[in-house]
Amino acid sequence: MFILPNSDTMIILEGEYSPWIVLLSVVIACLASYTALSLNERIQQNSFFSRNFWLTLASIAMGMGIWSMHFIGMSAFMLPVSMDYDIIQTIISVFPAVLASYLAFYFSNQKNKTQLSYVIAGITMGLGIASMHYIGMSAMKMDAKFVYKPWLFLTSIVIAIIVSYVALYIFSTMRRFTRNLAVKMITSIIMGLAVASMHYTGMSAVVFYSETPLIEHANHAHSMNLPLLILFITVGISIFLALSGLSSILDRYVDYRLNYFDALTLLPNRRQFEKKLEMSFTYGSLAIIHLDSIEKWNSGYGYAFGDKIIKEVGQRIIQHKPEMAEAYRIEGNRFALLITGYHHYEQFRDSLAKIMNELMQPIEISDHKFIIDMVCALSTGNREKETKQLFLNATAVLQHSSIEYKHEVIEYDPNIHIFSFERSIIQDIDKAMDNHELFIVYQPKIGSNKAVIGAEALLRWNHPTQGFISPAVFIPALEENGKITDVTDWIIEQVCHEMGNWIVNHYPLKAVSINIPGQYITSPRLMDVLKNSVSKYKIDSHFLELEITETSVINNIENAISSIGEFRKYGFRVALDDFGTGLSSLSYLKRLPITTVKIDKSFVDGVPESEKDSAIIKAIIVLCHSLNMDVIIEGVETEAQVNFLSQMPEKPGIQGYYYSPPLKREDLAKWVRHFQEQQETMLQK
Repeated sequence: MFILPNSDTMIILEGEYSPWIVLLSVVIACLASYTALSLNERIQQNSFFSRNFWLTLASIAMGMGIWSMHFIGMSAFMLPVSMDYDIIQTIISVFPAVLASYLAFYFSNQKNKTQLSYVIAGITMGLGIASMHYIGMSAMKMDAKFVYKPWLFLTSIVIAIIVSYVALYIFSTMRRFTRNLAVKMITSIIMGLAVASMHYTGMSAVVFYSETPLIEHANHAHSMNLPLLILFITVGISIFLALSGLSSILDRYVDYRLNYFDALTLLPNRRQFEKKLEMSFTYGSLAIIHLDSIEKWNSGYGYAFGDKIIKEVGQRIIQHKPEMAEAYRIEGNRFALLITGYHHYEQFRDSLAKIMNELMQPIEISDHKFIIDMVCALSTGNREKETKQLFLNATAVLQHSSIEYKHEVIEYDPNIHIFSFERSIIQDIDKAMDNHELFIVYQPKIGSNKAVIGAEALLRWNHPTQGFISPAVFIPALEENGKITDVTDWIIEQVCHEMGNWIVNHYPLKAVSINIPGQYITSPRLMDVLKNSVSKYKIDSHFLELEITETSVINNIENAISSIGEFRKYGFRVALDDFGTGLSSLSYLKRLPITTVKIDKSFVDGVPESEKDSAIIKAIIVLCHSLNMDVIIEGVETEAQVNFLSQMPEKPGIQGYYYSPPLKREDLAKWVRHFQEQQETMLQK
């Protein structure tokens, strides 16, 4: 293996390299590294597929790249003899390369790594790469023999180990930078050159010789079909890149389905329903079908039985709904049918009557036959203002005390339902505050450094008889009847109390924003409540942010400017919420002494696919940044949106379901700790 035989007839064979094929081998190694880096990114992201799936794909891509580079490099070397390869040994040689790559990716994605683990992994991977190379060398069949130069042989193995160590360093320590395209390309080139250097060092350690005179001394290319090999490698790497891209699309689709569709009925869920209601339309009708006493079936027969009921009802609604109607499952026991645009109202009402008649037919599940009591509330509007009230009006019907669940279609009557509903809201709100039916949830805000910079406090109501009442339903009623100020005072008290506990317990989250209703901004009472609350719970005032809307300040701009100035003097931060949705004026933005601008989610929904939306949001962020204002983007829901915003030089803060939905305080604590641990782990790597 290392000693040349002592023979007078021995002839040392000299080979030559084809520079173009050598270059091709290096390019293949670089492409394989790039593919592996791309697949490795998917390991760190939330994905429908498991980490092991991406780990295996990345390992195969890298291992195949190393293996392909070796055999293309061998094809570049020409000797004056014919050469072939043993197929079985050639196939076997790929396994050490894939295994070595697997170990590299496995170690690079571990949370806790020591210098010793890097060394052990580097040695293991280096020996795997060297094994692939020398098993591949032994697969050669030719009219010549070869031995190795000992020192160069050992040098090639050492290089393989060093290359492996460097690879682990790149994949671990530098991994957070590899999402940048330029950095990833440079890293891929370094990796490709490193792998190639091991191969060609190993080749320089080989001495080819023949103990018999050669019949022909002209250079012969190997019998390997080089064009076929190149085609195989190109197609293979293309498949990996395509699979990575398609899986990314699939992950986004799965994420979209999970966020916007009900898993049980496969209907669009409440989030998509609310998104639809936010759209502007002039004509519309909404029907809400409410199933009564589902809890009875759940408690008597189990939740699986109750799920079958919901699924059966959903299927019947889908089968018999009008073609122009969109169906949603908006709550556990509620379905919605929505029609937008011009339509014949009477036809829609007749269709609903047929659906309710169909739902009167017995449902048979697990040898049980029964009829589910239900009612259908119907509201309609033929002007934009009325269509915005569709959900509120339909809910008012369902809240009315006269409702009986006898499969009726009951139309909204403003003389009956709105009074009853609003009266119920107003009568119950004081009791709700005292009995903790009202509660606060917090949606985190993420800063440019991927740190939790605060949270927005949002109000929720779990009514003892009505269940969860949407803020879109009860807040307008409170505002119209003057009760919103009392509720706002209650929110400020609850939030400050919670923040006081966070400070005592050294909780990492301190800053919280509270929504302030428009008519309350200029009231001296608000300042008194704020001062008393921060003093009572020993809170620094700059940790409390007041969120106001554009429309609430435009109608009373001078007084609003004065009041906001007073808040700022006392140290409170002030954010302009839903920026861009009102009658925006740059002069107002310049005059208002605000600290933060919150850009409405409607501006980010089309990002980055829409060039216009992307250009608009960039312009707003740059403008606010030039005015020394912080920027928070609301409603961020996709990875593409996060990547787009993170690449901006100004790097705005982000709030939305991509990171977290609104959370109860106990869940918020767990989420913040977990999020911080994730970020610390990524920084360590």
